[in-house]
Amino acid sequence: MNTLQTVEEIKQIKDGNILIAQGFKASGVHAGLRYSKKDVGIIFTETPASAAAVYTQNLVQAAPIDVTKDSIAATGKLHGIVVNSACANACTGKQGIKDAKEMRKLAAQKFGLEDHAFAVASTGVIGEYMEMEKVKKGIDVLQPNHTPGAAEDFGTAILTTDIVTKSCGYETVIDGKTVKMGGAAKGSGMIHPNMATMLGFITTDAVIESADLQLALSSITNDTFNQITVDGDCSTNDMVLVLANGEANNEPLTPTHHQWSIFLELLKQTSENLAKQIAKDGEGATKLIEVNVHGMHTKQDCQMMAKTIVGSNLVKTAAFGADANWGRIIAAMGRSGVEFQPDQATIVFGDIVVLKDGEPVLFSEEEAKAYLENENIIIHVFLKDGQEIGTAWGCDLTYDYVKINGSYRS
Repeated sequence: MNTLQTVEEIKQIKDGNILIAQGFKASGVHAGLRYSKKDVGIIFTETPASAAAVYTQNLVQAAPIDVTKDSIAATGKLHGIVVNSACANACTGKQGIKDAKEMRKLAAQKFGLEDHAFAVASTGVIGEYMEMEKVKKGIDVLQPNHTPGAAEDFGTAILTTDIVTKSCGYETVIDGKTVKMGGAAKGSGMIHPNMATMLGFITTDAVIESADLQLALSSITNDTFNQITVDGDCSTNDMVLVLANGEANNEPLTPTHHQWSIFLELLKQTSENLAKQIAKDGEGATKLIEVNVHGMHTKQDCQMMAKTIVGSNLVKTAAFGADANWGRIIAAMGRSGVEFQPDQATIVFGDIVVLKDGEPVLFSEEEAKAYLENENIIIHVFLKDGQEIGTAWGCDLTYDYVKINGSYRS
């Protein structure tokens, strides 16, 4: 089955969210960790779900990541995840591990389950201890249900400096059964490289074993979540967690299943959608920037160059100011660590060519400025060293980014 056919078999669901898959419930409440906003959330499925996860590549990893790894390692199955905002529970030593395990235990006891039935995630300030009395209070009053309001409550409870909640949903047909997949995410700053301060949660009712789900997630992460950048900082807490409870009753998905490629595309589209929403909601951001690099020998080289360009502060500030300064782009290309021929490079803003085969091109500054004032900016880089393509997403860098991060703890 070719890629085009696969893509056409995936349908995006309007107003899709973390609860569109059968059997999942959610909730979010205000427990007092934040001044007034919801700060403790939960996703739950009565049917045990196959679980897979990828984590931040920061060498300093927060306590919830250790506890989640432990939960998944136990059986490969989870009934849900409990999440808090306001406190990262990172760099908190033995007490941090104890508190993360206590969160897991409280969630599991609420449903009469073993501790390892739940994963744990936290986001917020590093180096502060959890206010466990408030966390306990929050978990006590969580009432998971299957409504759009419950999905929004969960999406709100996981936010930090985000401006908006992030969610999406898709469906396809596998073995004659409708299979749905929904997602929720948070992330606004500290996005780079390889996920950084980002939490992504994906639910599906597909039948798939944990090992195969992990294989699928690992195979699409480098093209989606790992190709976004906001500010070059890498967090201690990030994870993407996928739960598959099997309620769609399709035949078990494996790499040898005749519709495996459709499931991979379903997961890729869900992940890419969430990743782009995170990039667009960068702290203080006003624009989503997409960079496509064409014509390198390897996809990895294309992706590395694209991510270097979209992560350049000079490129980001030029985007904010709607300045078609292509010199900043080729400078970023030159320090990307990728070998290329500068005299064969072509750079295009939208459909406006500004550099052709390494030489400047006369173009309308007014038209370029008008294009760069759009909320969504696409930059193409064409080279002649190969046939591969790579994409990365980021955002502009604004005055508000400094304001937000200058007073993050206040």
